[in-house]
Amino acid sequence: MEKIFYLLLFASLLNGSSLKELVDYATTNSPLIKQAKADLKLASLKQKSKQAERFGEFNLVGDITRYNIERTLAPLPPSAMKSPTPVTTSKTIYSIGLNYSVPLFTGFAQTRDIEISKIAKSLSNIKVKLTKEEIAYNVKSLYLTVLSLKAILRAQNSYIKALNNLKNIVKQEVSLGKKAQVDLLKIEQEIEMAKVDRELTKSNIEIAKASLSVVVGKKVGKLKPIRVKVKKYRYSIDSLLNRVANLSKVQAEDLAISKSNKIIQKANAANYPQIRLNGYIGKNYGKDIKTNEWDNKTLWQVGVHMQYNVIDFGKRDLNIEQAKVAKLKASIKKQQTILNVKKQLIEAVSKIKLSYQEYLGNSSTLKLAKKAASIEEVRYKNGVSTINDLLLAKAKAQLASAKAIKSRYDYKKSQYYLDYVLEKGVK
Repeated sequence: MEKIFYLLLFASLLNGSSLKELVDYATTNSPLIKQAKADLKLASLKQKSKQAERFGEFNLVGDITRYNIERTLAPLPPSAMKSPTPVTTSKTIYSIGLNYSVPLFTGFAQTRDIEISKIAKSLSNIKVKLTKEEIAYNVKSLYLTVLSLKAILRAQNSYIKALNNLKNIVKQEVSLGKKAQVDLLKIEQEIEMAKVDRELTKSNIEIAKASLSVVVGKKVGKLKPIRVKVKKYRYSIDSLLNRVANLSKVQAEDLAISKSNKIIQKANAANYPQIRLNGYIGKNYGKDIKTNEWDNKTLWQVGVHMQYNVIDFGKRDLNIEQAKVAKLKASIKKQQTILNVKKQLIEAVSKIKLSYQEYLGNSSTLKLAKKAASIEEVRYKNGVSTINDLLLAKAKAQLASAKAIKSRYDYKKSQYYLDYVLEKGVK
């Protein structure tokens, strides 16, 4: 029977989800990561669109025009006016043709647009990476929360079992007249309170698993246990702070400043003339009023159009100033980001140190509490102490057990948080 139990336990562990499996799934299928990837794709398409604008565009154009008096199908050159050949005229003229337009010089505004779109794509790439890091940390944190609560639940079950064993012993002694009936009632009261705590833990497990399912993007069932080793921290805060400039969060702010510079340069493009090349080839059709027959004329033209703004009442200068203010904001935001990341690093290392000390303290407290509970149990059996002393000792041991379990998993959480800040959570 015992072998069958262990086989079933082993099979359930195999069927459960591992932390790596859930992190891999979440960083691929989470709605947040899908949204970030969609933004990246959109940025990539915008970049290609800006690059395509350099080649201009062909447009098929056509129209129908009705005049109040007849018109020729094409402008007449001087030689045609002297020719005896009759000229086709019509009040309704149809035209169809192909138009080509391309910017020849935009004051480098078009070049800046391409560069801005390239930076936007790089920012989207960083956003995908940071989103993955955030999702991975949330999955790890919730995963550990569930495992911690399950470990506490097992401790609570053991506690209730121990109380029931004590209840049976006291019940027998009450029947023999060695113990008072009130002792039995107090134990039963403690058992009921322990059961309430157990139900609360079960509820918290379900809530944590539901939250984990939301982050992962699918329903999460059983979880595979992970080995949590608590060892003395060895982190140099100075060496960690030296890595800040290389983090994607800071690089994103550098890109934002670079983007602001490009926007300033684009705004300066308004100080240059704008030159475009336009070409057209097509045909005009119409029914000759005199002969009542259809005729057509082929037309083509190529031209270069130049436009230079002389007076705009300060609009260009205001646009440039707006771009400069945007750059200033980006620079300030970078400084704030660096300060925030440094604060997070200090906080992360402090959490590791604190959780390590808490684990040591709670482990020592647990040993002492268990020893005190054992002593009180012997004292109670010998009639030296009361049931209140025994139950209090056992309750303290149970509380110390829960704290020791929690601090062990909190230590691992603090390590995951440091990985998140250093952007090392996704392998």
